[in-house]
Amino acid sequence: MQTSFTLAQLADPDIAASNDILRKCVHCGFCTATCPTYVLLGDERDSPRGRIYLIKQMLEGGHDATEETVRHVDRCLSCLSCMTTCPSSVHYMHLVDHARAHIEETYQRPLMDRLLRGVLARVLPHPGLFRLSLRLATIGKLFRFLLPKKLKAMVALAPASLPPASPLDQPQVFKAEGERRMRVAMLTGCAQRVLDPEINAATIRLLTRHGCEVVVAQGAGCCGALTHHMGKEDDAHAKAKANIAAWTAELEGEGLDAVVINASGCGTTVKDYGFMLRSDAAWAERAAKIGALAKDITEVMRDLGLKPVADLPPLTVAYHSACSLQHGQKITALPKQLLSQAGFTVKDVPEAHLCCGSAGTYNLLQPELSAQLRDRKVKNIASTHADAVAAGNIGCLVQIAQGSKSLGMETPVLHTVQLLDWATGGPRPKNL
Repeated sequence: MQTSFTLAQLADPDIAASNDILRKCVHCGFCTATCPTYVLLGDERDSPRGRIYLIKQMLEGGHDATEETVRHVDRCLSCLSCMTTCPSSVHYMHLVDHARAHIEETYQRPLMDRLLRGVLARVLPHPGLFRLSLRLATIGKLFRFLLPKKLKAMVALAPASLPPASPLDQPQVFKAEGERRMRVAMLTGCAQRVLDPEINAATIRLLTRHGCEVVVAQGAGCCGALTHHMGKEDDAHAKAKANIAAWTAELEGEGLDAVVINASGCGTTVKDYGFMLRSDAAWAERAAKIGALAKDITEVMRDLGLKPVADLPPLTVAYHSACSLQHGQKITALPKQLLSQAGFTVKDVPEAHLCCGSAGTYNLLQPELSAQLRDRKVKNIASTHADAVAAGNIGCLVQIAQGSKSLGMETPVLHTVQLLDWATGGPRPKNL
């Protein structure tokens, strides 16, 4: 794609990076075949190629974002399926992130939209506030008919009950069983700690059982993905720096072999810390080092070597490949291989490349499109006739579980690590 940025514009490192991305696009349109919103809507502007044109026009002209550009960029899930499909290696993720930051800086959203985004940015990354908001949402369900459409969607997503907060998510060290083979820092996350703390508990049991010392570092918290994808760069960078500082202290202390992450949406962001902070001289080197240390839990278990010990009953598992894992981190076969090694029969889900519609805050900000993708995904899962569903991202787990319930299905939905923990001597997952 030909671009015409001025030399003054190209002096901005963000513009320079986006220019390089834009110039790789050859208009082939392969991305349209695998883009969930284009599949649903059939609008070129709701495809990666169409959004690239809109973003190019906005950035190249130095314009404030228009309502049209905002509408179509907002509909992007950041599922990154287009990056898997693209034969020209267009790094769409970095381009759309830049566009969102530009939109946040130059576009005045309607009041209700601003309020909703402000609440999400303030509440979701903080487990205490998130837990409180979910309890209040339970009361709010009684008054749903009075609420605006998007608030109705938020309230509807609130679970009927919440598990208690886990003490395992507090800063501490979990010693390896037997000889220590690795030492890792674990990102405990934010929403996951509230919605399903058993995922972190299963992760700790699995790692320590395989000779891994696990550190929950003082000062580490939200990875920054939620606000990063809203274009709130300052907030996202502050969260990234807090994590980098916490994990660097451990790295320079007793050392770390990896930063292990069991929510793939977070993993894609942490692995990108080096790019996010590349222009910050004080943080760039440390950010790149931490990004290189980041590994999904399945990557760590591959390195440790899974040791199944339990004599499990036959169980067929439909594996849902989270977009952030298969497209963002290019991890596709590994989770299925580990589940098979653990003794489970694994089935692929049809249309596995298509997003389930969760996508961070997408199911709250774009509830209609999200629901269509959710129901499509759940029907594809049902066609496998599996006994359970496994995935590696909390957003997908919640989305699929709610979709299954709304369609009258009772298939248990679990994190991959819960099944691996069970197979290697841990407790049977409760929802099995």
